[in-house]
Amino acid sequence: MIAYSSMNRTLKVGFAGTPEFARVALEKLIAAGYPVHLVLTQPDRPAGRGMKLQASPVKQLALEHELPVLQPVSLKKGDEAVQALDALKTAVHGQALDVLVVAAYGLILPQVVLDAPRLGCLNIHGSLLPRWRGAAPIQRCIEAGDTETGVCIMQMEAGLDTGPVRLHRALPIELTDTAATLHDKLAVLGGDLLVEALDALQDETLPLVPQPVVGVTYAEKITKAEGNIDWKRSAVELQRTLRAFDPFPGANTLFNGEPLKCFDPQTVAIAGLMGTVGQVLAVGPAGFEVQCGQGVLRIRTAQKAGAKRQAAHQVAQALGLNAGSQLGA
Repeated sequence: MIAYSSMNRTLKVGFAGTPEFARVALEKLIAAGYPVHLVLTQPDRPAGRGMKLQASPVKQLALEHELPVLQPVSLKKGDEAVQALDALKTAVHGQALDVLVVAAYGLILPQVVLDAPRLGCLNIHGSLLPRWRGAAPIQRCIEAGDTETGVCIMQMEAGLDTGPVRLHRALPIELTDTAATLHDKLAVLGGDLLVEALDALQDETLPLVPQPVVGVTYAEKITKAEGNIDWKRSAVELQRTLRAFDPFPGANTLFNGEPLKCFDPQTVAIAGLMGTVGQVLAVGPAGFEVQCGQGVLRIRTAQKAGAKRQAAHQVAQALGLNAGSQLGA
């Protein structure tokens, strides 16, 4: 964990975020000694087998530190939106916040909200903008085969992730990274970079760099249907896709009409056909190997319906999946 400097942190900060990625940033903010005067997060949602209402990770942390929390369903209309806007303008002894930090909040911020803090709103975005603007930058960079990604601290404006970049830092993508492991790395990097950015903002030394007009790509939201494995694709493509969709939505195939999730992929061969597409070529302690449209993919961890993840050869044994078995039907 980074040991933050002992500077007197006087910026009056608000925080808007919901999932674990945002919780890490809020925790870093608190650890650095920044006074957090208001927390906005999504309303409690039903979760788990019992579908009981569950507070977001950000709300849980905020309550642990006795921070004021608001959970509007919208910031664009309704009484809760009015209340949230009023809170942004009066959170500090009747005065407006200096800055609102936004991290994976999940609600659209209208212009009136963006303008409420004295210094506007800063967003923690999990990519090197302008590449991968949008909802799923972590998954899409793995899926595309990028070799590096990173975090940007961006000055928010009305456009989708179009604002000037205040600070950024790159991070290599390992060949074994999944969306889950890369998420965790970027969450820590984003929290540390946020503190660095706020320190520079307080000192009036934080850069403001417009995004390039070239190199723009969009990270569309992940759908469950994208998790269905098409074995006609190449082993290289599928290796990236399986990593990108771990844990959500998971990479799904069928065996004897039953769903089977595949994880921890390894490219065995990148070209050639040794069997029919979707055919299991071998099963062993290292996993089971599947013929793809080009090349062969080894699945090292798998999950059958209603069970936990296991070593792929154990799942294969339980299902009767052998060399010659056909996946995808």
